[in-house]
Amino acid sequence: MDEVRAHLHIRGRVQGVSFRYYTRQQAVSRGVSGWVRNLWDGRVEAVLQGDEASVKQVIAWCKRGPTSARVDDVRVNWETPQKEDPGFMIRSTARGG
Repeated sequence: MDEVRAHLHIRGRVQGVSFRYYTRQQAVSRGVSGWVRNLWDGRVEAVLQGDEASVKQVIAWCKRGPTSARVDDVRVNWETPQKEDPGFMIRSTARGG
């Protein structure tokens, strides 16, 4: 299968509800690499890279999130796959201004 890369911005009640932890769990269980982090404005940002079917499964999960979350919107931008370190990381919160 072809490898794809998706850059997500997830809006709603998605911080303080273990969204990053469960996103990592979903990605790792499907062999998807990348990272996830909280943004200063309350959104969650994630980059997912792997085979198309697996990435789409993680995106579908992100549209629901864990039971404690409320997902209002998921923006997906498809990007050119890059050389990605294997595995999936939870990054520290991105600071903004």
